[in-house]
Order: sequence, then structure tokens, then C-alpha cells
Amino acid sequence: MRWQNQTLDADDGALPGLSRAGFVRTVQTPEFEGITFHEVLCKSALNKMPESSTLPFQWTINPMRGCSHACRYCFARPTHEYLDLDAGRDFDAQIVVKTNIAAVLRKELGRRSWQRDPVALGTNTDPYQRAEGRYRLMPGIIRALTDSGTPFSILTKGTLLRRDLPLLTLAAREVPVSVAVSIAILDQELHRGLESGTPSPHARLDMVRALTDAGFAVHVMVAPVIPCLTDGRAHLDELFGAIAAAGATSAVAFPMHLRGSTRGWFLGWLAETHPALLRRYRQLYGRGAYVTPEYATWLRERVKPLLERHGLTRSGGATAAPARTAEPGDAVDTQLALFA
Repeated sequence: MRWQNQTLDADDGALPGLSRAGFVRTVQTPEFEGITFHEVLCKSALNKMPESSTLPFQWTINPMRGCSHACRYCFARPTHEYLDLDAGRDFDAQIVVKTNIAAVLRKELGRRSWQRDPVALGTNTDPYQRAEGRYRLMPGIIRALTDSGTPFSILTKGTLLRRDLPLLTLAAREVPVSVAVSIAILDQELHRGLESGTPSPHARLDMVRALTDAGFAVHVMVAPVIPCLTDGRAHLDELFGAIAAAGATSAVAFPMHLRGSTRGWFLGWLAETHPALLRRYRQLYGRGAYVTPEYATWLRERVKPLLERHGLTRSGGATAAPARTAEPGDAVDTQLALFA
């Protein structure tokens, strides 16, 4: 049977928190070995950002919770604990899918109170992770946003976005659409150790080129920059050079943050693979989530001339509106500090 071990009343010992999220069933399938999907019916698709937020958007959409990209450094890991799942392997392998999100979103966008404020996707977990290939939630989301006249931005590591490139190109003729790609590592061995479930860096560079060829001005997030592993001048210079060669118009880099349980998950990997760096990390992070101000300043001073050398400092680089003349205020800035 194609879908194995699927039930409507599954009780596998890992679901108590999901009862609050409209849980429907648990699904496992051979195409996604080692991954369990928990299908839920969401009551709301739009998430309002706190009033105190300094980010350039008020609303987000997260079609899934958890992420098979399995990035060791992912800041969103602690959010799985709200579902009584752990922030380590459960976050990578227990994926919550909001199967009705497009229909709920269309209803919300149709309200008279909706002001067509910019909406951001990819601020928590990646909307184009592998599960999107099975559930195909994004086409419905893109159509709902476009039909309602709502500008939106997407930040992703997932090359599945290329499937929806024709749809995004059509959407950008109607509303401002911004696209950003996250590429933090070029080294293949380091990529396999730190973000084993993501498409290769070169596949993402190819996606930048495809987006550029389609008329999008692509922004690249070089985030996180991982102290002592990806902050070398040679690595950054090569990475920015590859990003520029792929056609990106702008890029930004942030040092890694280690919030909540992400800290232990990442440092556990570091202890196994680079134990000599643990002392340096204690100096850089202390007991907190952020690098010292001195390191942050040092990184900015290293990155700035490299971005200038490769022509990646143009403002508004994430904005695209093919076959349409952009107007002041159209830009949806996707330089998301949340992804650092």
C-alpha cells in the first residue's frame, strides 16, 4: 500500500501537543523514509507579528512545522517543544502539515478587514522543504495571495520552488513578489554535516540563476555565518563570488544565533566533529544565544568589502515584478534577521 501506517486515531506517544493543532492523522510513506507526517486542519493561516517586532512585515504564513532540511543551527527548533515534540530529531523527522491552509488563507484574505499588508513565507520553517513535493500547498497559497492583491515574499533553501516559477512569474505581474534564497555553505563535507536534508549549495545557485533568468531580482541570505567554520575570508569570498555569478543582485550575512534548545543540538554536533572549537565557542557565546559584540563587528568589517567587490550591495535586491514597473514602496524587504 502506498500510504503505510496511516490512521485517524494514531497514538504513537509523540502526539499530545498536536491535539491542540487540529490533528487529523499520522502518515508514513516509503518515499520519505524516516519521516512521519502529522496532518492537521488549521483554524488560521495568517500569523500576526508582535507589535514590538522590527521586521518589515506584519504577517507570516507557515504551511508546516518542523523541517526535514535538518539544519543543525535552525533557530526554529524550540517551536516543536510546544507540540510536546523534541527540538532535535523530532524537529527533523516529525513534520506537521497544515493540509487545509490554502482554503483557510483564501477565506481570511477575503475579509473586508484585510488591508493587503505584505506577507512573508519562510520566516519559521521552509515552505519548500521536501514535503511540499507531496502536499503541494504552495500553489494554492500563491494563488490566494495573488487573487487578493496581497504582496508577498518567500525565503527558501528548497529547489522545489523552481516547480512554481511559472506561477510566481504570473503572480509578479499582479502584485509585488520578492524571492530570497538561503545559501550559507559551499564546502560539501560541511554542508552534509550541518544541513544534510537541504539541496546542495550548487543546486541552490542554479535556482538563483533560474529565478534571475525569469526576471526576478534575487536576494541571497548568507546566514548563518558559523564562527570558525564558514567565516574565513577565502570561504566568504568564494561564496559571494558564486552568488554574484549566479545573477543575485544583493546579499546579506549574519552570525549564527543559538537560541534555546538549538544551542545544545548544535554544540552536541560540534563536540563530536570539532571538539577543539568548544572553548572558542564558550568565549564567543558565553551562556547566551548571541555572539559577542566584538565578533559581530569583526564579521561586519570582513563581509562589507567582499559584498562591495562582488556587487552585492544593491538595496531592494529581493524585489521582483516582471512585466510590471515597480513603484515606490513596492519592495518587500526579505533581509530576515530571524534566519541568522
